[in-house]
Formats: sequence, structure tokens, C-alpha cells
Amino acid sequence: MGKSSILLAEDDESLSFVIKDNLMLQGYEVTLCANGTAALEAFKSGKFDLCLLDVMLPKMDGFDLAEKIRTTNKSIPILFLTAKAMQEDRLEGFKRGGDDYITKPFSMEELIFRIEVFLKRAGAKLVNEKLFDIGKFRFDYTALSLTIGDEKKHLTQKEADILRFFCVHKNQVVKREDILNEVWGDDDYFLGRSLDVFISKLRKYLAADEQLKIFNRHGVGFELIIDN
Repeated sequence: MGKSSILLAEDDESLSFVIKDNLMLQGYEVTLCANGTAALEAFKSGKFDLCLLDVMLPKMDGFDLAEKIRTTNKSIPILFLTAKAMQEDRLEGFKRGGDDYITKPFSMEELIFRIEVFLKRAGAKLVNEKLFDIGKFRFDYTALSLTIGDEKKHLTQKEADILRFFCVHKNQVVKREDILNEVWGDDDYFLGRSLDVFISKLRKYLAADEQLKIFNRHGVGFELIIDN
């Protein structure tokens, strides 16, 4: 198997070289860009397996960069590097297409672990094809697509991971912490708020079938109801 290729967008010269050197020591190929515009051009001209984006980039911030990347690639994992720990910033990042956050300062061990988790999940979907018929929709987990009639919606990896969890447990109440542990590997407060953002998106996608609903079960979690 070839080396995984990572796009690193970070304008802090010292930190960027530390990250790049450590990732290369782990066997990754790393393309380093010091601003958002350069990172977008690199993404368009290269082939990457994961994007590692600083939020506060010059010329184009990490949120805008992630949004533009998502217009052409719905599945590539996007991890944000940020000095901010505010809930609002995290939610904004997830709304704009991010999959996870790592807050500065962080250890290289933590960063490498997060990267490995996302690359393993992205690779697993290639060999474990899953198709689900939910209501009027056909959900292809491998292709990250949700189809109804002639309309096809492309999902991000996180959206697909969450929807797959619901499909496996359809018409069952699932605990919030079980979804978080399955999809993120943790169930902290900020991830819980992020889950709400993703579920709101899924509800919009599924609204074309009125027999299909994701209900809140207050104090417990959620339930995907399929009335057919």
C-alpha cells in the first residue's frame, strides 16, 4: 500500500515544520502550504487522503478552505487545527465541512492518533460496501451517496457514518453517547453539540420522504423511524 498523502495548511512556520517532520517520520507524504489560497491550489492539483487545516490562515481561512474543498470532494477527512476552544467555532467548522478538531497546544501523539483513526475509517469503507434502503431512499455508504428518484446527494464521511449508524439501528432508540463513541470514539460535550449539527443536516436531506423521521428522545438520544 502506498503512503497516505496529507495536505497541511498552517502559517506558523515553527509549528508547521514540526508537524510536517513528525508526519513524514511516520511515513506520510506531506504537502505544506502557508496560506489558504495556496492550499486550495495544491488540493486542486494534487491527490490527498486527508486535509489538516489551521483555522486562522491568511488569504483564506480554514473554514472557507474546507467549504471549497467540500464542493469537489465530499469524502476526504478534514481535521481543523485551532487555538480556539469555543463551542461556536467548533460548530461553525462542522457546518462548513470539517470532520474533527484538535486544539492547540496538542501532542504529536494525539495528532497522529487522530489522523490514523480517520485514515483507517476512510480505507475501511472501500472494502466494506454497505447499501441501505430507507423509505424511498437508497443509501450507499461506500459511495457516500443518498439517492431518491433521479436526485442524488453526496454526503461527507461523518454524515455517512452517522446515517449508517441510524440505518443499522432503524426504529430503535439509540443513545447519544453510543453514536458519539461509535463515530468519534469519544462522547465529550463539544462533540455532542457537533452531533446535533450533523443530525440537523440529515433531517434536511431526508425531508423528501415524509414517512422518514429522526426523532429526539429527550434525555436519551434519537430514533430513526421508517413508516413503510
